[in-house]
Amino acid sequence: MADVDVIRVKGGVRLAGEVGVVGAKNSALKLMAAALLAEGESVITNVPRITDIALMGEVLRRLGAEVAFEGDEVRINVPAVLHPEADYELVRRLRASICVLGPLLARCGRVRVAHPGGDAIGSRGLDMHVSGLAKMGADISGEHGFVVAEAPSGLHGAKISLDFPSVGATENLLMAAVLARGTTVIDNVAREPEIVDICQMLIAMGARITGAGTSELTVRGVDQLQPVRHASIGDRIVAGTWAFGAAMTRGDVTVRGVDPRCLEIALDKIQQGGGSVDYGPDWFRVRQADRPNAVDVRTLPFPGFATDLLPMAIGMAAVADGVSLITENIFDGRFMFAEELKRLGADIRIEGHHAMVRGRANLSSAEVSASDIRAGAGLVIAGLCGDGVTTVRAVHHIDRGYPDFVADLRALGVEVERAEAPADPEYGF
Repeated sequence: MADVDVIRVKGGVRLAGEVGVVGAKNSALKLMAAALLAEGESVITNVPRITDIALMGEVLRRLGAEVAFEGDEVRINVPAVLHPEADYELVRRLRASICVLGPLLARCGRVRVAHPGGDAIGSRGLDMHVSGLAKMGADISGEHGFVVAEAPSGLHGAKISLDFPSVGATENLLMAAVLARGTTVIDNVAREPEIVDICQMLIAMGARITGAGTSELTVRGVDQLQPVRHASIGDRIVAGTWAFGAAMTRGDVTVRGVDPRCLEIALDKIQQGGGSVDYGPDWFRVRQADRPNAVDVRTLPFPGFATDLLPMAIGMAAVADGVSLITENIFDGRFMFAEELKRLGADIRIEGHHAMVRGRANLSSAEVSASDIRAGAGLVIAGLCGDGVTTVRAVHHIDRGYPDFVADLRALGVEVERAEAPADPEYGF
């Protein structure tokens, strides 16, 4: 087997210092897809240089767009005629690329997109995407692992109610609706800051959208959109990772580049755990003098506690004083992370979508493996609470969501290295 990259961290370190957060992965990827709705060159700034962004760039290139990265900017030049099929291999590697379904159908009248892959964190079906587009006049079928949608006469407005406030379904239906004839009303939509961000970009392009940030979006279709320059919002999940890292390690960390209102529930949990939180318009500071107190957490769609921060919440519970009940309501596979955290000595009992975590003053060190982006970051942070050196394998997952992760750790006082190691037959990599 080939060598793989690992991250090794020395435990017994408190995070201290200042760290900057760049653009949100979960926003920038969708903004890149939205650029397909207008012929010409759109520029998206504050884009994180991570693996997923590079993959999305290649997805757009194979659709016919010209894509160029310059610093934290991505320039997307969209032709008059797009290729309406999203490459199977790329979509399989990047689940977020399913968001090209809506804009391609709106622009081309036909689209063929592979069923997506992505993180191993549970079922994420396309039922709401498909049923919503069907209400807008699309004829949808499946063939050989692809979703095929056709609307030769164009899409039309409709009244759509989502069974669940799915971020992906909201984005696809929103992007399809902006060029549809008439008015589309989408009820029970996702309210995440990233949804508001894409609405703001679309409005700047000429779309007519009201209700961003609420549970109902009203979209009045227009004939065409114009290319635009737009800056992505800061990444609240990366910011939240450092917030919980400060709480877990009894540290003192200032995070800049994100609106703390996007993390209100998460920062409140840290305060409940005994941490001190100060904040301004685009920064916050977390200080934790003593061992955190146990707090209960349950994930919910925004403005609830973000499922992407669940590994960090479990990590804080693992070193807290007392017993915490952690409930996952979004993805049924998110607790895969907990099994690896047990290798570090965490006392966790899982029953269904609940995890009972009995905190310990310190964790031990071990070799563990990341199953997804946030699990990887969470395991590295948990390793700082160990008694030796923790090795985290499969760190290519971390690369998909955290630019300069090792450099940021060093800036916060961590003794850390990234190195090649022989593949482990236990994990298959």
